[in-house]
Amino acid sequence: MFSFFVHGDTFSDTEQYRQWALLGYNPSDFHGTISPWVYPVLAQVPIFAANLFGPSLYLLGWTLIITALNAAGLVFLTRGRRARSGIAPAWFWLFFTVFMGYLSFARVEGITAPIVLVALLYAAERPGVAAVLLSVATWIKVWPAAVVLPLLIASARRLRVLLAGVAVSAVVAGATVLSGAGAHLLDFAVNQGERGMQLEATFSTPWVWLSVFGLGGSRIADNVAINSTEVYGPGAPLAAMLMQPLLIVAAVAGALMMICALRRGAEREELLLEGSLLMVTAFIVFNKVGSPQFIIWLAPVVVAGLVHNWDRWKIPATLLMGIAFTTFVIYPLFYTPLIHANPVMAAVLTIRNVLLVTLLVWAVRRTVELGRRGPDRVAPAPK
Repeated sequence: MFSFFVHGDTFSDTEQYRQWALLGYNPSDFHGTISPWVYPVLAQVPIFAANLFGPSLYLLGWTLIITALNAAGLVFLTRGRRARSGIAPAWFWLFFTVFMGYLSFARVEGITAPIVLVALLYAAERPGVAAVLLSVATWIKVWPAAVVLPLLIASARRLRVLLAGVAVSAVVAGATVLSGAGAHLLDFAVNQGERGMQLEATFSTPWVWLSVFGLGGSRIADNVAINSTEVYGPGAPLAAMLMQPLLIVAAVAGALMMICALRRGAEREELLLEGSLLMVTAFIVFNKVGSPQFIIWLAPVVVAGLVHNWDRWKIPATLLMGIAFTTFVIYPLFYTPLIHANPVMAAVLTIRNVLLVTLLVWAVRRTVELGRRGPDRVAPAPK
């Protein structure tokens, strides 16, 4: 990476971020120049801040921001009452970064992951603070919304959580309107809706194998308009259209499971963590995008779970490490052979997707089981 700094280069998505930063604040200008803007508006804060040292040192600025946030997350993870319980989870997070560091330091996920981790560690004691952090993270990249819902359900102070989220969203929306970009506040949702089935998405697996065997005219090709690699073939457009409602159904089903578990006496902090794992994994499994960096979403939840109960969370931690390793093999190591329908890489991708589904099944099962313990085992409600 040092050679990138010296020569003023960037890599992966940081080149798009640099171009966006050079264009200035006006999302409407992004279209037709480079890949269209696909993030919520607060993502512009770190993207523009990384240009503080100038475009030739953009990658340095971006790396320093990611490093500072991760360092803050590690400090919070290993201080105070977590001085002992947080050490092993901190090492897990660092080892996870060995496989996912390339993506963590080249995507907005590297910004949001440590924020979500701190929010989850705060959630039991100060759910209002956690809600503020999660709301800010959601306006940077949408995925932390998958943690907001479990917090809202599991917290004994859900009104405070709701008001904190509404307040953050109101400030963001108001500032966007005052800046003259109000018409583009929800552009990220519109742009995502125009996508097809991305190559790495879980539900794309059948078309990957159809492309490997050359059946039905199936193929893997680039969607140049949004800088994405997608699968094409019989039924693929229909699948892409159905993924959004399927994701909504999965989210509603997950919320109902959490509500039932809470009413049957589930311990609130464990419900928050296992419910968050359920929702985040569902956001990945039922997502038509499925980019490799999505795996980073799982790390804060699993790390927080390991802090809460190491023994109980060893299985999802093991599954996540397997998911991280296979994702690393896919991207950045052998993504080109996968694009060209290499059968070995198709098998690696299939294994990764099976592990994701297995993790979702574990989270669903554990969430259901939480409601079977009885009120006599319920811990005090988070304050």
